[in-house]
Formats: sequence, structure tokens, C-alpha cells
Amino acid sequence: MAARMTEKRSLTYAQAGVDIAAGNALVKAIAPLARATARPGADAELGGFGGFFDPRAAGYKDPLLVAANDGVGTKLKLAIDTGRHDTVGIDLVAMCVNDLIVQGAEPLFFLDYFATGKLENGVAARVVAGIAQGCLQAGCALIGGETAEMPGMYAPGDYDLAGFAVGAVERGEQLTGAGVAPGQLLIGVASSGAHSNGYSLIRRILAEAKADLAAPAPFDAARSLAEALLEPTRIYVKPLLPLIGGGHIKALAHITGGGFLENIPRVLPDGCRALVAAPTLPPLFDWLRATGGVAAGEMARTFNCGTGMVLAVDRSEAEAVIAALEQAGERAAVVGEIIAGTRGCDVHGAPGQWGETAAWTASHNA
Repeated sequence: MAARMTEKRSLTYAQAGVDIAAGNALVKAIAPLARATARPGADAELGGFGGFFDPRAAGYKDPLLVAANDGVGTKLKLAIDTGRHDTVGIDLVAMCVNDLIVQGAEPLFFLDYFATGKLENGVAARVVAGIAQGCLQAGCALIGGETAEMPGMYAPGDYDLAGFAVGAVERGEQLTGAGVAPGQLLIGVASSGAHSNGYSLIRRILAEAKADLAAPAPFDAARSLAEALLEPTRIYVKPLLPLIGGGHIKALAHITGGGFLENIPRVLPDGCRALVAAPTLPPLFDWLRATGGVAAGEMARTFNCGTGMVLAVDRSEAEAVIAALEQAGERAAVVGEIIAGTRGCDVHGAPGQWGETAAWTASHNA
């Protein structure tokens, strides 16, 4: 009798954990969101191998292109743990476009990368809706992205995000910090919260305090602790573009991890030093400091502590710049000045709210 042939099972991509149909359904679902971000130079259609942008159609004659990429960090873990996926896309856009505006560049277009172990279209669509909202706030087009379903790479329910933004500035009009000089003032623009920095420390504080994310925030009874901590990063593009175009700003520093000490020196020329008055901590940051027993220096190097952007302006321009920012819906105030000295930053006179009785002085030489 002839040996019986064993029929080999035919495996499929779906059996390996990748659902192509779900990916196609997601593209179809988010296409209207992308179309809503269309702007001159881009039609914001999804589905091709790449996205096109025409700088001439956007009004540029001799543009320099500026690119930035970033992620959201472990703030994503809070979003995943609480099932709140609607705003982390705004964070993703904000962290990229705020890095473009400090170069004087207008954000033109944005692309995203969404990676997960198993695609759940409800979650992915909510994340991309936030990305589209962030693009609308920044005035840039969402012209493409990538969704990667990678079984075994992520724990169930987990996902990661990366964003890529490209902006433009006319040649010779970029902000380099070369115009910064002693005697100029520093204006701080308020943050909306912790933005997207320091969340590994925040999550450690939450864990040790056994904090209830669903309960009212100890510092804001009007919303839950989760809502307060997931407040999206503020996008400063539209309020700042007119001031940049009018020549009112000499330099901009995006205050991310590292605070004043690490970020302001990045935009200072040699011979200029920033002297900053330590801000009064907003309630969120004071609660983090007190609950986690976080020292002043650690707070200043981990969080923005209430200031998301710092502008260097001529002393004669400061009042008008603050008025324009407030007219645009921002909260702004003078926080320091530029003095002659070694390139770096000093923060002086921290109030007792920072948890220290003596004035806190910190210095960083870039």
C-alpha cells in the first residue's frame, strides 16, 4: 500500500496575527479626517505611496525646509491604561510643530506612525482623529502615515506613536538666535500642563501614592486626575507666526524636558546668558512636587513647570508682544532677561512653594 501523503496546512497572514482588511478599513475611516486638514500646497489625500506638497502653492518663493520628529513618550501608557485615546494625537503633533516654530518655520505637513500588536480600529481611529485635530490647530496638512500591526512586539492593548513634520521659512528669515543680545527680555508663555515630558516620573509618583486616576484631581476638583494629566500639549504655532513674520521675536525656546536650564541656552549666541526668575508652580506641578517629594532641581530639569515657550524680544517690544499673545488666547509674562556672560541660564529666587526655604539658584553652561 502506498504511503499516505500528509496534507500541509496553508497558513495565512491573518493566522499570523495581521489583519490586512482591518488596516484597509482604518485607512477608509480616517480619510475624511485627513481631508479636513487640507491646505494650500497639499490635498491631504491618503492611500498612495507618498504625499506631495507644493511650496509654491503655499506662497513660498525660496524656502528652506525644516524637519522635526518626535513621539509622546510614556504619556501614552496613561492613555492606554485609562482608555482615553482622543488627545494623545494632539500631543504628537504639538511636540513636532512646536520644534519647527522655534526655527521660525511654518509647519506645512505631517505624517504619523502608529504601531501596535493587534489593530483595534476604534482605538486607532480615535488616535488619528487627535492627530488631525492637532494638524488643524497647527495649520498643517496630514498627508500620510503608516499603521504597523506587529504581533508579539507589543503587549495586548499597547501601541506606540511617532510623528514627522516638515515646515518652511523663506531663506534669510529663519530664527537662529543670532539676534539675541544683552538687555533683551524673556517672555514666558504658559503651558497647558505637563505637555509630553516627565511622564515616567509622573507614573512613578502615581504608583507610589496609589492615586485614583478616576477620582477628582486633588488640585482641580472640576475634572478627574486622568483628564488633568492627559491635557494635550499646547500648540503655539498660530499665535507666534504673526509675531515672527513681523520681526518682533529674536529667538524662541520650546520648554520641554530640561526646563529653562537646558532649553534656553540652545538658542543663545556666545556671550549671552539668560537670567530667569523661578516661576510660581501651577497647582499640578506643586502637587507632583509635594506628592513625590521631588527636589527643586529635579522639578526644573524634568518638567516645564508651567511655561511651554520662551521668547527673547527687545525691551521696547515686550509690552506689545505680550498684548498680542493675550489677544490670541495665550497667557504670557516677562520671566527674565538676557545679560552678558557665558552662554547658559541661571534660575534665581525660587519661592518657598518649591519646597526649599532658601532661594534656589541653578546654573547650566551650554
